[in-house]
Amino acid sequence: MTPSWHRYPVLVAALLAVLTVGLFAQSTDDLPSAPSAARAPAPKPAPPPSQPQPAASDDTKPAPPAPTAPADQSATNSAPTDTANTPGIIDEAGTTIRTTVNEVSVVFTVTDRHNHYIKDLTQRDFQVLDDERPVEQIRSFRRETDLPLQVGLLIDASNSIRDRFKFEQQSAIEFLNETIRPRFDKAFVIGFDVEPEVTQDFTDNLELLGDGVRALRPGGGTAMYDALYYACRDKLLKSPQTSSVRRAIILVSDGEDNSSHVTREEAIDMALRANTIVYTISTNFPGGGNGDKVLQRIAEATGGRAFEPFQLTDVANAFAQIQDDLRSQYELAYRPANFAHDGRYRTIAITAVHKGLKVRSRSGYYAPTE
Repeated sequence: MTPSWHRYPVLVAALLAVLTVGLFAQSTDDLPSAPSAARAPAPKPAPPPSQPQPAASDDTKPAPPAPTAPADQSATNSAPTDTANTPGIIDEAGTTIRTTVNEVSVVFTVTDRHNHYIKDLTQRDFQVLDDERPVEQIRSFRRETDLPLQVGLLIDASNSIRDRFKFEQQSAIEFLNETIRPRFDKAFVIGFDVEPEVTQDFTDNLELLGDGVRALRPGGGTAMYDALYYACRDKLLKSPQTSSVRRAIILVSDGEDNSSHVTREEAIDMALRANTIVYTISTNFPGGGNGDKVLQRIAEATGGRAFEPFQLTDVANAFAQIQDDLRSQYELAYRPANFAHDGRYRTIAITAVHKGLKVRSRSGYYAPTE
């Protein structure tokens, strides 16, 4: 029997067309709705955060200046040498070319034979040697009497000074009240026996600073070098510094260290790296003591002064002279000859042309490393 669909060719063709369209529509359900979706590239990963670049040497171009950051560098990589960029020079192609200028900034005071401060000298009144060579260029010279201060007060709280501790506390409080200007200067208080103890961190609040001094309690051995090292490395080096400041430590002690882990010279080196002047006030009165020479060494190496009161009331006078010293300073910046980023210690010698004048400054600095 002949199949009946041969009689209806048009109907068969229509059915076949419907089935073909349905199958095609089903096969396209798994494809993107538009060709662009299939060809769109995957988003690029975000670039990694920029890594800090090493300090530029004399023959390399430094990175563009960045906003000032807190001074939280490690002690081994920090130096009191300032490496600054000169203003950009634009060449014919419109490219800004920057060069690196290595400058050393030094703060110093000048006194006469009677220990009176001389405050009216000029750049021509001084000679400067860096690493025993005349400096290549003195780039700036100015009298500094009103810069913000960052002051650390370090008070020996060991048993050896117990009998005069109260008077020293009161003298220290008076010094802070007369020296620290709210909203301008800052100070911190550290007491030390076998280890340093921060009784008040950086603040310009005089009441809090006074409470920090009163909170000190004598007892135990003496770790003076550790306290100085800690104050310079963990406080002054890491303190925010958005502009020029003067860093100073006032160290009140008998100079007898019997508990430190670092040496005297290591403590001095850390003060130099933190660009900090150290003033010392001996508690070995009235007859003096073996620790006075240690205190003298620390003060002279950092550009400060060593005070040796003859009697208890002279302690207040020493604090008053330190206050005057901090407001009677000069600052000069120079470019050393034969400078290298080698991390080496370099000496500084500033002398006055006129006889009878004494210049006090730090004895040297550590050059930065690459």
